[in-house]
Amino acid sequence: MSLPVDPPAPVRVLVVDDHPVVRSGLAALLEGEPGLVVVGEAGDGVEALAVLARSGPAAGSRVDVVLMDLRMPRLDGTATTARIRAEHPATAVLILTTYDTDTDIVRAIEAGAIGYLLKDTPRAELIAGVRSAARGQTVLAPSVAGRLSRGTRGPEPAPTAREMQVLSGVARGLTNAEIGRELFIGEATVKTHLLRVFTKLDVTDRTRAVTAAMERGLLEHPGRR
Repeated sequence: MSLPVDPPAPVRVLVVDDHPVVRSGLAALLEGEPGLVVVGEAGDGVEALAVLARSGPAAGSRVDVVLMDLRMPRLDGTATTARIRAEHPATAVLILTTYDTDTDIVRAIEAGAIGYLLKDTPRAELIAGVRSAARGQTVLAPSVAGRLSRGTRGPEPAPTAREMQVLSGVARGLTNAEIGRELFIGEATVKTHLLRVFTKLDVTDRTRAVTAAMERGLLEHPGRR
């Protein structure tokens, strides 16, 4: 007789947006999905940090993913992301915004955001993005990848040696933190390198990046070493 298996813990999400209608709409959308629980809402970065300060193991709760707007009063999404990553490293930050400029994207990723989606993202992709962020996987909207690609030089720029070192770590199944320790760089820098690899290989996730690099002969299959 097999023992009963406990269901996986739900992904606990904090929604941060300075527009009340947008915020409540996102919360309702997420709450309607199995395995997702909205544990709080905040109208700006200051409120978000206050919610997080009240969460955690000591309080008997946690926040797995912060769905973060970018342009907000008092404390914007980029500054709030940096604070969250420093003070709550187990919490992933997923940007959800209307802005897709190169500067906004790179600043958010370098601040520690695990991904960057736009507010016109289809519902299914948004839900999948939240789940991926909770698993520690980088999330990048296809339109964002295209926006960055248009700003690069040459039709198909090749990844740099450092970017390939990062991708090699991904191919070996390492997390961003493990890759950072191996290469003596910060986890945010690892994410920035991955973002650039995604753009150069015209992909939107880690698995496709590894596959594309192998198909182009840029990366050797781990099993052939």
